[in-house]
Amino acid sequence: MPPSVPSLPRRVARTLRTSLFAQVTCALVLGIVVGKLWPDTATALQPLGDGFTRLIKTVISPLVFCVVVVGIAKAGDLKAFGRIGVKALIWFEIASTAALVIGLVAANVVGPGKGMNVDPSSLDAAAVQETTGGGHLPTTTEFVLNALPQSFIGAFADNELLQVLILACLVGAALLHLGHTKVPKILPAIEQAQEIIFAVVGFIMRLAPIAVFGAMAHLVGNYGLGVMRTYAKLIVLCYVAAALFIALLAVALKAVTGLSLWKFLRYIREEMLLALGTASTESVMPRVMQKLRRAGARDDAVGLVLPTGYSFNLDGASLYLSIGTLFIAQAVGVDLSLGQQVTVVLVLMLTSKGMAGIPGSAFLALSATASSVGAIPAGAVALLLGVDRIMDSMRVVTNLLGNCVAVFAVSRWEGALDTDRAKRVLDGEDTSTPGDDETGVGGEKGLGGEKGPGGEKGPGGEAGAEAPAPGIPAQKPKELKEPAPDAG
Repeated sequence: MPPSVPSLPRRVARTLRTSLFAQVTCALVLGIVVGKLWPDTATALQPLGDGFTRLIKTVISPLVFCVVVVGIAKAGDLKAFGRIGVKALIWFEIASTAALVIGLVAANVVGPGKGMNVDPSSLDAAAVQETTGGGHLPTTTEFVLNALPQSFIGAFADNELLQVLILACLVGAALLHLGHTKVPKILPAIEQAQEIIFAVVGFIMRLAPIAVFGAMAHLVGNYGLGVMRTYAKLIVLCYVAAALFIALLAVALKAVTGLSLWKFLRYIREEMLLALGTASTESVMPRVMQKLRRAGARDDAVGLVLPTGYSFNLDGASLYLSIGTLFIAQAVGVDLSLGQQVTVVLVLMLTSKGMAGIPGSAFLALSATASSVGAIPAGAVALLLGVDRIMDSMRVVTNLLGNCVAVFAVSRWEGALDTDRAKRVLDGEDTSTPGDDETGVGGEKGLGGEKGPGGEKGPGGEAGAEAPAPGIPAQKPKELKEPAPDAG
């Protein structure tokens, strides 16, 4: 007798119950409907999205700290970690510059602001001041100083990722210097804390559909859909330019690692949809770190490149800023020369690096760029107030994919990427949950009898005792009951 096939309603119910992607998709559509039909009610739902983002932010700093410390200790080579950092910065600068140039070329060819003939004096410059809260982008000196922690606890309390990264590097270097015999319990404790944090992330992610519903309902209810008709040319241009840049990322990823960006996009489709719904890449950072690690990128590469990219590799923001600057100039009738456009690129290369975490940072960067060029009235930045929130989706997708590609590329460049494992995961041949391929304490388990990152293959194809990293002698198995070696 052939097995009975579940009815369509049951299959739909099971999919909604088990698939985060399906849940977030439904929440996204429902949020748009509620925002359109009941805008007054929808605008009050923003706390649902903000609350979720706040919960995720509480675990980002400790997670980054744990992943980086464990990555350095297992790699056993602080110089290799330094090389990863330098190569990441090189990749970031090339990618950001490419995004800026693509944006300028696209804006020159299409001319989204031409023919608008806006009178700058009719614009409300005070609205920009209100959006930015009177803040300012840090100078280069301030940016460097702000990256240095003033206190160990303060870096975590303020969620300053660059400061947390520096502390993690210092702690990881100290572990290598002291060796495992002097601090035998520290590394396992940090690994266990890392597993607890990932479990907490799993709990919080169950709230993702509620967050997406609230954030999308607020967006549509507050701004409406009419703004898309008013700025249609600019919106379409930004999204087309972003698609072109993502296509270039796909080519670069294929050339450097042999991996497919489209398969990777399918692999992180749940995180991508959540980032779109909440307009925040921070909301998915922990899950993306998990998935990158499972896809063959070594811990130290993931722990350094991804968080650093959140400050140094804002490709989507670079695209938006370059197009937005020329849009403003064209709208008020200012024809920028080639030299002035080169100045725009140089200024944006600097200002875009200090944008992360600053309220109204896009408007601050645009105002700084307008002031440096001199020909664009600073108040003209108010032209983008109505459309800025619509651009969040473009910025989020481009920023997130740009940083993920950077992790794979730099990992491959440094020899910290298991390409075979990455292909299996992206092809769907390995469907284990992120974290299932780890032993938790004492080293990573190889996949199918293979050697895991930093660990040797044990008898029978299972992960045996982890190979000792330089400066960290291997511990003797507890079951042998042998006395521990003297600290030396």
